[in-house]
Amino acid sequence: MSKQTPLRRRMRSRDPGEEHRAATPLELLFDLCFVAAVGQAAVQLHHGLAEGHYLPTVAGFVMVFFAIWWAWMNFTWFASAYDTDDMPYRLLTLLQMGGVLVLAAGVPATFHDYDFRVVTFGYVVMRVAMIAQWLRAAAEHPEGRTCALRYAGGIAVVQVGWLLRLLLPHPYGEIGFVLLAAAELAVPAFAERKLQTAWHPHHIAERYSLFTIIVLGEVVLAVTAAMQENVADGGWSPGLLEIGVGGLLMIFAMWWIYFEHSPVKHLSDTLRGTLTWGYSHIFVFASVAAVGAGLEVAIDADAHKAHIGDVAAALTVAVPLAVYLLLVVLLQSRYSESGRIQALIAAAGSVLLLATSLLAPAVGVSLTVLLLGVLMALLLAVGLSAQPKPVTADD
Repeated sequence: MSKQTPLRRRMRSRDPGEEHRAATPLELLFDLCFVAAVGQAAVQLHHGLAEGHYLPTVAGFVMVFFAIWWAWMNFTWFASAYDTDDMPYRLLTLLQMGGVLVLAAGVPATFHDYDFRVVTFGYVVMRVAMIAQWLRAAAEHPEGRTCALRYAGGIAVVQVGWLLRLLLPHPYGEIGFVLLAAAELAVPAFAERKLQTAWHPHHIAERYSLFTIIVLGEVVLAVTAAMQENVADGGWSPGLLEIGVGGLLMIFAMWWIYFEHSPVKHLSDTLRGTLTWGYSHIFVFASVAAVGAGLEVAIDADAHKAHIGDVAAALTVAVPLAVYLLLVVLLQSRYSESGRIQALIAAAGSVLLLATSLLAPAVGVSLTVLLLGVLMALLLAVGLSAQPKPVTADD
């Protein structure tokens, strides 16, 4: 018989050594709402790159993705320490989900008109909900009150800055974004200087892993939709098959590389190491979404719908793929016995991925994408073979 959700229970810090701590259904629903915003950002990235509007498109993508990722990350770490799963907690989480859907609705305007009003409003709604969560933690968990109040105060100050930024003209708005993003990143370091929240290492690792899988799934969905559109227009072609096979190899290799090593044992070594691991995932998540956008650009280029050259189209896939490979392996190298070798393989592989894109004028974009997928599979195989063999009882 299932338990009823309590109307209210006291918000206490959860045990960081709690056994069988797993992501909750509410957290999974929360992630799906955020991936809707990721999908909107990737759609705009695809269209902007296909039109050759590189700098404004990438800048807009980075700014929007930061808002999505930072709101997701803040809730994830808070929930790992203070998930009471009562009515007020669920309602504040619902408010955050509403905020990200508002943000997603405003994404097209940021790319087309450089209008950040709706995106900013949605972001501030999410952050106000987090302020309420931290204030509740401060009131009901005296042991962590100082840390919780620092979080609430720091977040509140920065939100005022985000609203005031809307009044700034170009290029001061961009300068304001950089300063406010840095302020957001500084809040956890400031809040947890002396007393750290009791987040759960296994829970955090699982939350990041699940979000990686969900974003990879969004890539599959977006590429499948793009292929279906081209099939409807002109039927199957060898180019579409090459891009499909190459994209599938990339996605599978990206999944395997990410889950090859678990960070759980090392997440809580130092605050600096924890923040580095957590913060670096903005580039992991963003590069996954960008690979999907790049594959859509490649499909457009193969159908002669893109307004960019073959090398540029191939680079829209190769660049985020290289960033993903290098960053994930570098993060894992800290807790892998063969970390230095793996890092060298990843560095060499990233260079090869970028160099392979230069073949596009000679062999075509679609075959280049297939070669990129094969190269990712080969790099995965080389990385696996370079790992030390586990010692068995028979050795």
